[in-house]
Amino acid sequence: MKDEKIKVIIDSDAGVDDAACIAYALFDEKLDIKLITSVSGNVGVETTTRNILHILDKFGVDIPVAKGCHKAMQRNSPYAEFIHSVEGLGGYNPPKTVSRPLHELDAVEAMYKVLSEGDGDIIVLLLGPQTNMGTLLQKHPDIAKKIPKIVFMGGSPYGIEGYPNHISFNISTDPEAMKIVLESNIPLTMIPSDMGRLKAHLDEEFVMNKIKGVNKVGDFIYQMYTTYWEPGYADKRIATNDTCAYMYLVHPEIFTVEKIDLDVNTTDMPGKTDVIFKEDGKHEFTSAVDREKFLDILKNKLRQFDNFDLK
Repeated sequence: MKDEKIKVIIDSDAGVDDAACIAYALFDEKLDIKLITSVSGNVGVETTTRNILHILDKFGVDIPVAKGCHKAMQRNSPYAEFIHSVEGLGGYNPPKTVSRPLHELDAVEAMYKVLSEGDGDIIVLLLGPQTNMGTLLQKHPDIAKKIPKIVFMGGSPYGIEGYPNHISFNISTDPEAMKIVLESNIPLTMIPSDMGRLKAHLDEEFVMNKIKGVNKVGDFIYQMYTTYWEPGYADKRIATNDTCAYMYLVHPEIFTVEKIDLDVNTTDMPGKTDVIFKEDGKHEFTSAVDREKFLDILKNKLRQFDNFDLK
């Protein structure tokens, strides 16, 4: 049916871009969020878990949250506090503790339970390192048949003309987990890192005039953004990496999607994603986005919060 909602599990290493993405997703009428899981990545898992719980408190939404893996499957996990801050939410300071209870199961077992009880129509949206998903598939390989698609943010078609030779944080943090995900043969849609940094980024004018001061949710997002300006660019810009992955789910029509085969390096260049564009490829790759439509949709989503009172 046309009006049927997209069932999804969101797996997040809740930093700034994750938090903005989750804020938009919580009230999206196209989504039915079954579970949110935390994972170590931008900051440690205790902090990412706290951040997710706090966002749900702040927006007054009840969705089960399960705490995930505290480190990569086979290596020590680096953090990205230099860009997300020690607390993970940039210029916004969350409370140190929250009262909202966690799911009784850890993230891996909670995902397994939700997917097992589903009808094989729950998409998994991976916004951080793929540790929880890799661990789930290693522990319960049978669950692969219940997952119709995984949409993940990260990676780059390394060595392909027109794209930066970039090894993304999400993939390099736990390439072994991504290898397991690839070997599961679950269809994947890859939202590369350059999508949010180069093709659908927010410029200073948009941030200052379309987010700051628009409403209380806009001010919350802007406060996070005050220390989140993307380094290494001549202009001031905010990366929308995770929002791009969410936006693909609800507005795939604004993206250009190509078929690919995909592999990940776990040895000499850990996290390098090797992409082969081919018409009969197993997976999908978003190679472009209509930036004007992307920004218009984002602006309209934010204006839906005009009469919303954050807690």
